[in-house]
Amino acid sequence: MIKVTLKDGSIREVEKGTTLAELAASISRGLAKAAVAGKVNDNLKDLSYPLMENASVEIVTLDSEEGLEVLRHSTSHLMAQAVENLFPGTKLGIGPAIAKGFYYDFDSEHVFTPEDLEKIEKEMVRLAKENYTYQRKEVARSEALDYFGKLGENYKVELIEGLPEDATISMYTQGNFTDLCAGPHIPSTSIIKAFKLMSLAGAYWRGNEKNKMLQRIYGTVFAKAADLEDYLFKLEEAKRRDHRKLGLELDLFSLHDEGPGFPFFHPKGMVLRNALEDFWRQEHRKRGYQEIKTPIILNRSLWEQSGHWDHYKENMYFTKIDDQDFAVKPMNCPGGMIMYRTKLRSYRDLPLRVGELGLVHRHELSGALHGLLRVRNFTQDDAHIFMLPSQIKSELLGVIELVDTFYKVFGFEYHVELSTRPEDSMGSDEDWETATRALQAALEERGLDYKINEGDGAFYGPKIDFHVKDCLDRTWQCGTIQLDFQMPEKFDLTYIGEDGQKHRPVMIHRVIYGSIERFIALLTEHYAGAFPTWLAPVQVRILPISERHQEYAKALAARFNELDIRVETDDRKEKVGYKIREAQTEKIPYTLVVGDQEAETDTVAVRRYGQGDAGEKMTAADFISLIQDDIKSKRLLTALAQ
Repeated sequence: MIKVTLKDGSIREVEKGTTLAELAASISRGLAKAAVAGKVNDNLKDLSYPLMENASVEIVTLDSEEGLEVLRHSTSHLMAQAVENLFPGTKLGIGPAIAKGFYYDFDSEHVFTPEDLEKIEKEMVRLAKENYTYQRKEVARSEALDYFGKLGENYKVELIEGLPEDATISMYTQGNFTDLCAGPHIPSTSIIKAFKLMSLAGAYWRGNEKNKMLQRIYGTVFAKAADLEDYLFKLEEAKRRDHRKLGLELDLFSLHDEGPGFPFFHPKGMVLRNALEDFWRQEHRKRGYQEIKTPIILNRSLWEQSGHWDHYKENMYFTKIDDQDFAVKPMNCPGGMIMYRTKLRSYRDLPLRVGELGLVHRHELSGALHGLLRVRNFTQDDAHIFMLPSQIKSELLGVIELVDTFYKVFGFEYHVELSTRPEDSMGSDEDWETATRALQAALEERGLDYKINEGDGAFYGPKIDFHVKDCLDRTWQCGTIQLDFQMPEKFDLTYIGEDGQKHRPVMIHRVIYGSIERFIALLTEHYAGAFPTWLAPVQVRILPISERHQEYAKALAARFNELDIRVETDDRKEKVGYKIREAQTEKIPYTLVVGDQEAETDTVAVRRYGQGDAGEKMTAADFISLIQDDIKSKRLLTALAQ
């Protein structure tokens, strides 16, 4: 007998050689039915895996991310089997699971078309119903080379030859199909039901452009048909909400070949930007931040001193001034160091919280550019906090509270990740350990769950990243908090302590939006362009029914302008119905229709975006109170539902 420790901490005794499937059945019939794989001492295994010694075991089901990953990988094998059946002579590349799906690379004389995807899907449905089991076989290197060599599967031969001498080589077979694979896989093909092949692409073998271009087929699969339908719906919604499309339709911004990766903001886009920046300034003033502005171009020696020259120069732009090397700043922090050094600081001056809406430039490959989400110049809502070591925890908690306040205003949920020391970093192990522990302590005091990303910190310190979730369940990394013991050392920053001696301050680097441009892209897609009233470039549009009502419309607009309510008057000689539809298309929060009755009684007929055709009658004064409350409260209205 051996002892098995289950996920809940309970211990079971089972016979040596008991498979994971048998263990699941002994726990409950329902678990056995739902199981697709298992974890033995944190390693994923097939359900057919025999337990030979004491171990920690978890049964993996399809309602977990790990279970879905196994399902995706198994579906890629099913797709490869279907392709080989339909297109004999096709050679196999690789077929891994990826986020939300899978792909497989093929070397085929046949050029796949979208119509072929439908044929492959039908064959996959047929094969899945055959209920083939995924059978694992471990083989010697020579046997694997001989098997795939005889089939002419040269890509598999190359993969085997590249494996370490002591590697376990395994093959999986379902029906007439065998593939080189480490596994694990689901028990049988009949589990695969809710899938769809999505697209075709070209992919160089092993990602090397010197190698042959293979044909890649992407697919997605879920545990239930309802999950697949939801995913496909959200994909269509994502296309409808694409910020590049909406940015042009709503006249917010544009991108041009004359400046690839350098966005142009239009007047309405600037209104949105300014609203975000005004909110940023207001909330930071409340918390004792002071705002600065540092130069965009600084001498090479500064970037060498900061460490950016050694760790980041491939992402930087350079120029010469008076025969000296200068760099366009990719980050704001070195300018903040220079500002700190301009005078002697006392412990009484700390913490010093200094914010900057700083324009930075970073080189991105042209193929990576994507609207406002990936650009070459953007504005970071940076802030640097210089503090005493004793103030670290309270300052970290203050930043976490500020991030939480911001994201709640925009209607975002978020999760937190803690990133530790990367290989390409500077500083002592002791400093990194102290900084990492401080970040953990702040997160735990705040009661936040977090995931650890080993080796993903900044080169000068560990960091907390905030990933917001939008209405389509996509996540975006926005805010970050970096705790830094290195830069104060590099720039010889000091303060005079209570003992009259010089001491080294500690720094926090942090952003809330991350990048103003990226945050605008995120908001545009999150709200589908229907911004809450406080952010909307045009908050009210007034529609006079005829020419004789234009004077009243203009008088109303003047009143709104005096109160800083953003207003337009549409006095074109078009039908009111047409102008109402256009205002809805432009996602303007409030449309006011005015005619004889409204002009005579100082009233307006109010139509709210997304709330049907009924025009609600109210006095102009009441409407002003309504919209002012809307703006002040930063209410989301129905924007997320549209």
